[in-house]
This record gives sequence, C-alpha cells and structure tokens, in this order.
Amino acid sequence: MQPDSSKNTADYYKHLSLFWTDIMHLMSSKPQALTSTGPMRAFTANSKKVTTELIEINEDLIGFNQYLTEYYKQLADAWGVAQKKVNLKSPEVPQNVEQIEAFKRIWIDMFDNDFTELFDSKKFGENYGKLVSKELELTKHWNNITNVVLQSVNLPSKEEIDEVYKELHSLKKRIGKLELKLKKKETRKNA
Repeated sequence: MQPDSSKNTADYYKHLSLFWTDIMHLMSSKPQALTSTGPMRAFTANSKKVTTELIEINEDLIGFNQYLTEYYKQLADAWGVAQKKVNLKSPEVPQNVEQIEAFKRIWIDMFDNDFTELFDSKKFGENYGKLVSKELELTKHWNNITNVVLQSVNLPSKEEIDEVYKELHSLKKRIGKLELKLKKKETRKNA
C-alpha cells in the first residue's frame, strides 16, 4: 500500500466516522437530552467533541506507532552493528580477569561509538522529534477529552486546578514571610 493511498484511506474513514457521528448525534441528542438529567445531559451534549477527539487520537496514534517503530529499529540496528564489531575485535571467549576487562573495554568503546554516531545522526534526530511531537499531540487530545468530561460533571478543569495551586503557593509564601516578620518582632520585644 502506498503512503498516499493509506493517507487517503485514513481520510476516508475519518470522514465516514465523522459523518456517522453527526447523524447519530442529530438523531439521538434531542431525545437523550430530554430524558437525561444532570451531568449526563451535559455529557450527551458534548459527546460529539469526545468522538471527534477519539478519531483524531487514532490518526495521531498511527503516526506515533510509525515513529516509535522506526526509533526501536534504529536502536536495534545500532546494537547489532556494534555487537558485530565487538565480536570481530575479540573472537575469543575471555578466560581470565584480564581478558574479561579487555573485552569489557572493547565492548564499551564499540557501543559508545556506534550509539553516539546514531544519536548524532540527522535521521535519528528527525524521527525522534516527530515521535515526541506525536506524543504531545496524543496528550493534547486526552487533555481535551478530560476537560469535556470534567465540564460535563461540573468539576474544575486542569487549568483551573493549576490556577488554584498557584494561588495556594503564593499564599503560603506570603504567610511564611508574615510569620518570619512576627517572629522577628517577638524576639525584639523579648530582648
């Protein structure tokens, strides 16, 4: 299968999924909304957002898995090449402590050189950058789904909780400073 045709297939299924999601949402949202109460009513109203995020997660997951496979392939290839070099350089099985130490130094040198070369390569850097980028995209989608669910059950979002933590930290620092000033005043009075 060509990369373009797999992209076209993925696009086709994405659009097909969105089409059926829209149909299901239109057909079911009104009766569900009438019978739903409380958090389920809000969740029903936001179900299309969750479905859309799940479809996009699948697309990003495909890309993530491709880059992850390439990442491990590059590591395995570097390992194989380095091990072959070690085997050629020291064909004998070490018999004493001195030979074991020499073998260990050869092994460390070969693996150090080959993995440094791999990590410095442009191909590895590009693949690793794309891998991390896809991982961040997946995290973004999960955060979006989590926020929809939290809003549906009338709970604060992660951003709102982070804001509360910042305020608590600020208050804690201010109280610490005030306590320190109060201690200094008390020590001056007692002296």
